[in-house]
Amino acid sequence: MDEFYTLNGYRLKSNDILTESQEDYLEMIYRIFLQKKIVRISDLANNLNVRYSSATKMVNKLQERKLLVFPKYKNITLTETGITLGKYLLRRHEVLTMFFMLLNKENYSLEQVEKIEHFVDYITINNIEELIRKM
Repeated sequence: MDEFYTLNGYRLKSNDILTESQEDYLEMIYRIFLQKKIVRISDLANNLNVRYSSATKMVNKLQERKLLVFPKYKNITLTETGITLGKYLLRRHEVLTMFFMLLNKENYSLEQVEKIEHFVDYITINNIEELIRKM
């Protein structure tokens, strides 16, 4: 039988590399990269509606995890690992968006996807994507 934990308990026992906020930042960096090929802190801060200093602090944390490179006074560059993870995070977001749009029609909510996406694993995303194809 599975053991029950609080949300924080599951988070503590998880092997996830990134926090939910770090995932949001990396996903947005990848989105900007796909659109512009150049990622600036100002673009990141504006797209996430956060202060420049908050974006800089988070980018430095992602750099420590070797997901990107951010030389002083330069643009953000994703590493291969950062690109791979960013691509997955965007795909996860898009799959959940499609699923909720099919499920809820006009009641689709970006906020709902943003809250849920951090708690759905790779296998579940693949299964949801397959379900969408069949629908």
